[in-house]
Amino acid sequence: MRSRVRKFAHILERFGLALAGAASGLFVAIHVGSSVSALTSQAFLLIMMLGGAIGFYLGIDVPRPPMRATGRIDAVELMSAGGIFLAALAALVSVYGIIFDEIPPRAWEFVIGSWWFGGIVMLATAGLLGRRRPTQKVAAMSAGPIRDQRLRR
Repeated sequence: MRSRVRKFAHILERFGLALAGAASGLFVAIHVGSSVSALTSQAFLLIMMLGGAIGFYLGIDVPRPPMRATGRIDAVELMSAGGIFLAALAALVSVYGIIFDEIPPRAWEFVIGSWWFGGIVMLATAGLLGRRRPTQKVAAMSAGPIRDQRLRR
């Protein structure tokens, strides 16, 4: 029973992240589309929402790599962190612009859209690459009594 509840909670979490990605994609699409008339279509809004949902769903909960003694940086984890930062930054700037009715110059519209696009591409790529590699094996903990006196304290 506990396993089913845990799986349901994980699925619920993933869909919540997808909804957050879709919402932030909508904010970025509305903000970018407010000054670029070619980007005001419903198709553009839908693409931005789907891109955010897919990117956030795949890229935030990346499986850990097997333990290594090399001390190398995990590129997948770094890509996931960078992607979430860029996408969240684009969403924050967009929400600010919408609420305070700020219309930035066209160059900034391109920058904000690039942050968003780069972030969701990084998230989706990190999620796909992270799921293709072998996951870290964790030894099962014994449910029995602790036999070593040093560990009882």
